[in-house]
Amino acid sequence: MTGTTLTDRALLRISGEEARPLLQGLLTRDVLTLKDGEPRWGGLLTPQGKALYDFILWSDGDDVLIDCEASQADALAKRLTLYRLRRKVAIAREDALAVHWSLEESGKPLDPRLPALGHRWIAPPEPGDASAAFRAHRLSLGVFEGVAELGQDQTLWLEANAEELGGVDYDKGCYVGQENTARMHYRSKVNRRLVAVPLASADAKRQRAALPDLGLSIEHRRVEDIDPATLPPWLAQTMPSPL
Repeated sequence: MTGTTLTDRALLRISGEEARPLLQGLLTRDVLTLKDGEPRWGGLLTPQGKALYDFILWSDGDDVLIDCEASQADALAKRLTLYRLRRKVAIAREDALAVHWSLEESGKPLDPRLPALGHRWIAPPEPGDASAAFRAHRLSLGVFEGVAELGQDQTLWLEANAEELGGVDYDKGCYVGQENTARMHYRSKVNRRLVAVPLASADAKRQRAALPDLGLSIEHRRVEDIDPATLPPWLAQTMPSPL
């Protein structure tokens, strides 16, 4: 039984009267306008604009649920706690709920990164595990996530195709890493990209992750070295041609 539960994901509940203002000053997406049923993909960056954690944000009334890698949930909670200081904010695992995914579940929200990724929602956990099926589908579309694929403090947020996948708001005000991210955007200085190439064409010097089960290599390549034929349509249509 496959089921719909993504067992490799976990939820953090951020609650309290200052929860949203805290996150607003840290994350790449606007949290103040986050609405129920309208998830947003975003990230927590280093001051230099490199990805530390990526996740999907969900509104749950006044609270915010962070849909993140299960293996990184405790580390992310600890990092957010460092920024909390004396604010009236609670940060805790939400174990009564789970992240679910299906290509066929109509009436559920679409993945905020790319509609072709399918439907995603929050509900109590159910038997079965859809993690492997979602991973294979996601990577077939050239969408990367998590520490193993994006790296941690290795890849600039826009190099991870964050703009094309809706992972950044340019009019939300300051957040950690905002200065360099905005500069790259307004000066069109995204010189490298994360891309997937056939494993047989892998370049060990540029490789971030090898995926033998899928025959893919995730690599951090200069734009001018990327074969356009390897790009997914959603990226090929939006990425400027190299000069």
